Amino acid sequence: MPAFKTLDDLTDIAGKRVLVRVDLNVPVTDGKVSDTTRIERVAPTILELSQKGAKVILLAHFGRPKGEPVADQSLSLIAPAVEEVLDQRVAFASDCIGAPAADAIAKMHDGDILLLENTRFHKGEEKNEAGFTAELAKNGDIYVNDAFSAAHRAHASTEGLAHHLPAYAGRTMQAELEALEKGLGQPTRPVVAIVGGAKVSTKIDLLSNLVTKVDALVIGGGMANTFIAAQGIDVGKSLCEHDLADTARSIMETAKTAGCAIVLPVDGVVAREFKANAANETVEINAIPADAMMLDVGPKSVELINGWIEKAATLVWNGPLGAFEIAPFDKATVSAALHAADQTKAGKLVSVAGGGDTVSALNHAGVADDFSYVSTAGGAFLEWMEGKELPGVAVLTKG
Repeated sequence: MPAFKTLDDLTDIAGKRVLVRVDLNVPVTDGKVSDTTRIERVAPTILELSQKGAKVILLAHFGRPKGEPVADQSLSLIAPAVEEVLDQRVAFASDCIGAPAADAIAKMHDGDILLLENTRFHKGEEKNEAGFTAELAKNGDIYVNDAFSAAHRAHASTEGLAHHLPAYAGRTMQAELEALEKGLGQPTRPVVAIVGGAKVSTKIDLLSNLVTKVDALVIGGGMANTFIAAQGIDVGKSLCEHDLADTARSIMETAKTAGCAIVLPVDGVVAREFKANAANETVEINAIPADAMMLDVGPKSVELINGWIEKAATLVWNGPLGAFEIAPFDKATVSAALHAADQTKAGKLVSVAGGGDTVSALNHAGVADDFSYVSTAGGAFLEWMEGKELPGVAVLTKG
């Protein structure tokens, strides 16, 4: 990975206006932030800059307002939660450009923190318009991007600003890039990837890229059914994309050529209905009843997967192994997650995980804090795993 500048390269910033792109796209219930994880992730960058005497000006989006001000997507709703997490006063400006922003910035003292209104209230943000980007740039002397989760978008506040101001990676961005480099960039081998989730169709690029990069690819979740069916095995009423059989066979062929082992379930937990604690049984993979669906991989499969985790020096995980949201179909995901956490704690494994369902699954298993790194970035993490260049990262490594 090319070198990128971090906060370590920023000296003598007292009094400087630092525009910090953060991810404050957090869940809100009844007007209150219900999960502050993303705010907590960017707090170290904000506080470090503030303690060094910078005027910290936060840029963020919230929701999808489509270039128009929308009252319930105003960052004024998020400001109290930011104050609470930082334990420091956070001022708010009713626009991210123009007089409201300029006036609020003019009132700042060294170390102050200011949150500007939702950048997506302007059409120029998502279009990365030169004029809008220049207006944003007027507000700062330095640009810090700490929003890896928005780095796959070439927007004004995630990519455009780096062409106007000296650009640096914040601490969260730095941690994410360093973790990803250990995961797939320059990993310690053997590398095992676990990919689960419902559909192959959403992860074709991901699977095609991984089989050329990793030593073993464990496929779970609904997508495993598509691979099993592609081998001529009847999967009953299981979620399955039969029209992607050729794609599945092609991915397996690419894996074979690349020397990547494909690990599919050898047994499964099946039920006749998709609901919590539904009557279920464990069957061999070639004995799924015609009227049943596989909702989790079975104990022999878990043993197989845990064996691969033991062989691995690096583990990259995206997606659950079964319908982990409903008991008892969370058993395989929890078991493999616990095993990976134990290997990580024992110093035998570098474990990098990401994607919305994955984070939920690891939290459900109680092991999110035991992995080497858990990315809260959804789309950006997936695109990185697919081998795509992320505009918001690329621009920090150039120039």
